[in-house]
Amino acid sequence: MMLMLGLILSQWLPMEMGESYGTLREVVMLLLGICLAFIMINVGREFEVDRSNLKPYAVDYLVAMASAAAPWLLIAAYYIFVLLPMEQWDNGEAWRETLLLSRFAAPTSAGILFAMLAALGLQKSWIYRKIQVLAIFDDLDTILLMIPLQVAMIGMRWQMGVILLVVVALLVFGWRKMSSFDIRQDWKAVLLYAIIVYGATIAVYHGSKHLWGIDSAIHLEVLLPAFVLGMVIKNRHIDTPQQERATTTISLLFMLFVGMSMPAIVSKGVGASYAGVMSTIEMPSWGVIALHVLVVSILSNVGKLVPMLFYHNHSLRERLALSIGMFTRGEVGAGVIFIALGYNIGGPVLLISVLTLVLNLILTIGFVVVVKRLALKEYDH
Repeated sequence: MMLMLGLILSQWLPMEMGESYGTLREVVMLLLGICLAFIMINVGREFEVDRSNLKPYAVDYLVAMASAAAPWLLIAAYYIFVLLPMEQWDNGEAWRETLLLSRFAAPTSAGILFAMLAALGLQKSWIYRKIQVLAIFDDLDTILLMIPLQVAMIGMRWQMGVILLVVVALLVFGWRKMSSFDIRQDWKAVLLYAIIVYGATIAVYHGSKHLWGIDSAIHLEVLLPAFVLGMVIKNRHIDTPQQERATTTISLLFMLFVGMSMPAIVSKGVGASYAGVMSTIEMPSWGVIALHVLVVSILSNVGKLVPMLFYHNHSLRERLALSIGMFTRGEVGAGVIFIALGYNIGGPVLLISVLTLVLNLILTIGFVVVVKRLALKEYDH
């Protein structure tokens, strides 16, 4: 609902506020980045690995990577071969834009999923424990793959070399110091860390822009630094009502801000504001858009059935429940859309991606209820 409200505001406010809307949009993008950092720190806090026995995690990471890749590639192919004119199918720029944007469908929403499954009393089940690992891993895989996708978008300039060095340094630091720092992690502290981390990425961008110009600015996305910070914090579960309310509120605000950051959908707004190849596609009717949203939603969830092909020591019902649990999308996927906006990707593909995310969020409660019923049937046997 918050995402849909944000979408409505993104269309209505520019007409009402005129030129002054630019200032509000800058504030929204700032708050959006802080909320994303907050969410990713909490995702990182949940990342716990038994480093004395890494073999099972290697299998889980491969399953998570395949579960992230299947919907991503299915949707990318759909956007190219269905939405793009045939003469543009070999357009490299269109492929790069599409591969970046369609990555929104790859990550499972760890935060939403864990909270719902825990509320249904499934914390001790194999399904819950395995979903917890796979969801964290496909979030991590999405974050890491954003680096080569960004390289594809802007080319291998020296700035990307710097970013790659920073990424490697962060990953090494996160692995070596995992769960090492016993620091405050109530919502106020995590919010402060989020402001600092996002502020640091903004400072690097503006500092490099000041020194070398906008074309040579170093743009480090907040996803990985925030995730690594969460990794190195020694996680303590704080289950107070105040903590839950604050975390939920920030997640809701994030969804609102994602919606508000969307470009104008009607008239020539999309094409005018976004200069990417995919922005040039003519906007279809709302009925056709609804059909595309339905097909893209189906493809994104069919791709998440990959875990059914593994874990054969568990029943088909358990593996199906595990796969359906992976259907839930949310904050990280919205974060990918947020990043795609920065690369001038607009047009119908952006709108369809956002509405698909909305649809999957609406269906999340249904997915979780199906998981519960499958789990109860299995454990009753």
